Amino acid sequence: MHGQKTIDFHAHPVTAAFRESMAALGIDPLAEDGFPLPEWGPQSHLEFMATAGIDYTVLSAPTPHIYNGDPEAARAAARSINLETAEICRRHLDRFGFVACVPLPDVERAILETVYAVDELGALGVKVATNSYGIYLGDPVLDPFLEELERRHALVIIHPCRARQRPENVITGTVAAIYEYPADTTRAVLNMMAHQVMTRFPHIKWVVPHCGSFLPYMLQRFTGVSGILSTMGMMDPVDVQTEFQHLYFDIAGDPEPVALNMLRMVADDSHIVFGSDFPHSPAPVILKKKQHFDGNPDYDGIRARIYSDNAQTLLQR
Repeated sequence: MHGQKTIDFHAHPVTAAFRESMAALGIDPLAEDGFPLPEWGPQSHLEFMATAGIDYTVLSAPTPHIYNGDPEAARAAARSINLETAEICRRHLDRFGFVACVPLPDVERAILETVYAVDELGALGVKVATNSYGIYLGDPVLDPFLEELERRHALVIIHPCRARQRPENVITGTVAAIYEYPADTTRAVLNMMAHQVMTRFPHIKWVVPHCGSFLPYMLQRFTGVSGILSTMGMMDPVDVQTEFQHLYFDIAGDPEPVALNMLRMVADDSHIVFGSDFPHSPAPVILKKKQHFDGNPDYDGIRARIYSDNAQTLLQR
């Protein structure tokens, strides 16, 4: 990919295969996340991209995530979703690419689906949930899967999931997007840092959603507390900043007026990319936010990097 383009790293194809897989798995998206699956189609997405000035989108499967305790059912769901998404991308090669859905926490099947999706279907990488049936990113049980991703220098887009246990009698326990998504993203990445995932697998290109969620606040706190714990022998020492600097971040959600500035206090501008969150965020909402971002002189020096330059690095094979 060459020249100045706007590239979207956070958008979801709500395909027929995804809806059918949810039904087959017995997963109710509204009950799971407190939010219904939005309507979506390739043509409506292309129309949105044209209006928003987005040239290329990396599609990743939406929530809920596909594991329900039956590994073979999850494998079948991942294959069905990946086949349909790959076909959509084949019809629009210059506009869409995708990262594959994988049936974690089944590591063996996830590796097999990664190999098939990348080598046979042309996937750009994989999408992973912050937790898969309660198994969080960073858990050592996932290391063989990460070894495969490391070997491939893979692009990995993280998407939040709700925690398996959560308080139900508060607003944060109803619609997952309010709190559970950023909380679980932060929980997963801190677990990755504690297990030194980014330095043990330095060639994996991780994209963390929503301006890093709560990480800009948690980074200094985790540095301090983990240092105390390591001196007490309660956890292995970890260089939090070194782990953190391997990560990339999309700006989906509400980057202005606070979240993006907070992210820039802890992350390098070369590690920030654009994300729309279409169609879960409606097109008019995204367009309004993007117009404000485009017109904000505070970002004149980094807008091209966020829209295009940093994306080129992530998409290099």
